[in-house]
Amino acid sequence: MNILVVEDDDHVREMLIELLQDEGYQPAEATDGLAALEVLREAEAPPALILLDLMMPRMNGWELRAALTADPHLADIPIILLSARTDIQQHRRALDVAEHLPKPIDFARLLDLVAHYCQRP
Repeated sequence: MNILVVEDDDHVREMLIELLQDEGYQPAEATDGLAALEVLREAEAPPALILLDLMMPRMNGWELRAALTADPHLADIPIILLSARTDIQQHRRALDVAEHLPKPIDFARLLDLVAHYCQRP
């Protein structure tokens, strides 16, 4: 796993996983923040990047970000926030995310960012 996709919308999550696999990445997936924490804590090594939806059931992106920040082994993983919310820019600093991509997702831009954070040419 070099990327973790945390997205509750099955269609969006599956599309992201397929896109990343087609580009040679090894993504893992989670349907919400609680599932993401489980995947991260069971992994041998943390991923290079997390793609994170904000609005999810059980544990949303805000809550997951807080849990990651509190864990020294997970706090430094870069996060690309994927959200349709129009007020994200004003919350970006509080969320402490590396990047924000609005939905609908610009896949070319996403792949550029993924390559950057996964250190691929």
